[in-house]
Amino acid sequence: MDILKTAIDWVKAELFSTPFFILFGFVFMAASLGFWQLGKTDIAKAYIIPTLIAGVLLLTIGLGLFFTNRSRITQFKTAYNMDAPAFIESEITRAEATLKEYNRIVFKTIPIIIIVAALTIIFIDTPTWRAISITTIAMLIVILLVDGTAYARIDTYRKELKSMDIENEMKK
Repeated sequence: MDILKTAIDWVKAELFSTPFFILFGFVFMAASLGFWQLGKTDIAKAYIIPTLIAGVLLLTIGLGLFFTNRSRITQFKTAYNMDAPAFIESEITRAEATLKEYNRIVFKTIPIIIIVAALTIIFIDTPTWRAISITTIAMLIVILLVDGTAYARIDTYRKELKSMDIENEMKK
């Protein structure tokens, strides 16, 4: 039963962090509205579309993760009650796959995209490309911040599952 509690605690922690994507999505959308209503310069007008797109993307990510994780609570209970060892094994496998994705996408690909966007700011001197690059960097930093903490949580969760799995194997 400790395994189920650990899994549900992990989901609840995820449910706490995913609204930050939603919050920042609304912040970016509000910024877009502000640039649309108050922007007088070319660069301010150039931010309207990129910040709106970034806001919609962050809102979509946040809502998708929130509803996916919320449904996991009941799925975890059902899967654990049906076959606890299979549940543990599937969760360890899922956690390890997720950690690999984080390493590849969040900690390698996103920094490369940030570097490309920063170079675009330096070498392309148009308001539109600067607004796109700066908005991209801001959005990716939000993703790095939220996913950096999510990485730490799922790594801890995986370690807890493995230690519990070893303890269960020793009891057999």
